[in-house]
Amino acid sequence: MRRHVLLACVLCLAAAGAEQQPPKTQYPVEFFPLQIEGQNLRMAFRDVKPTAAANGRAVLLLHGKNFSGFYWERVIGLLASRGFRVVAPDQIGFGLSSRPDIHYSFHEMAANTKALLNHLGIARAVVVGHSMGGMLATRFTLMYPGAVERLVLEDPIGLEDYRTFVPYASIEELYKNELNATQESFLSYQKSYYTSWKPEYEPYMHDQAWVLGTGEYPRAALAAALTSEMIYEQPVCYEFSRIRAPTLLIIGREDRTVPGKARLSPEMKAIAGDYPKLGKKTQDMIRGSKLVEVPNCGHIPHIEQPEVFDTALLSFLAD
Repeated sequence: MRRHVLLACVLCLAAAGAEQQPPKTQYPVEFFPLQIEGQNLRMAFRDVKPTAAANGRAVLLLHGKNFSGFYWERVIGLLASRGFRVVAPDQIGFGLSSRPDIHYSFHEMAANTKALLNHLGIARAVVVGHSMGGMLATRFTLMYPGAVERLVLEDPIGLEDYRTFVPYASIEELYKNELNATQESFLSYQKSYYTSWKPEYEPYMHDQAWVLGTGEYPRAALAAALTSEMIYEQPVCYEFSRIRAPTLLIIGREDRTVPGKARLSPEMKAIAGDYPKLGKKTQDMIRGSKLVEVPNCGHIPHIEQPEVFDTALLSFLAD
């Protein structure tokens, strides 16, 4: 497979670090076997049954690039208490799932996710995607429209085509940058998601950083580089007009997230990733969609402004 020589050269770097563990989960994590490019892999997922009277509906939660299903656990509890069955996978390359050296694509991720739903006997679901998960949710909706009851896009990246203004970086450059990551650099990047950092957000940083100093980290770094390439090369912003599912956009008004932002000029940094503007543009493209703007909020409304997020989500699901 590709880059194995490069990977072998850095395995020794991880061996020097102290062993760490992923954060403790509130809900049991199960594993779904997949075979991709001749490799036997497994996708981690949470499948949580309703804790109140079941309403017969399911919600699929799709995580962002620097996260896993772990950061959905509060939302899982909320939805389960309203009678929903909730499925929150860790995509291949993330969280507790396998991190192979493969060609990553949103089409493949969508197919993997559909296979998981088929395995669980779920024919139709509300699809909620945050950040990179919003790009995946869009692709999933376009590939499997009959499987999507409703679509919720929470601060999705991919509302613009990054190829048109973010300078290109090779896999080697991206991989080297990921290998140089530290807990401090992860913390600094995670802080950029919020208008104001709080200590209770640290578990979400730990969910990203726990593999540092382990034998798994070179694989995690490679997966991070390859999925950065995927985001850059596989835009969805030209296809929003094809979405027919009832759609809700939830947008943090202070969000200015741009993958590859560090490579931008100061002038471009000042104007790129204008989520309020991009949210309105996307709403215009998705027929009949609704837009909720969340004040005093950055990239992750379901964490930073949970009451506003919950109200918007539950109201949309009740319509």
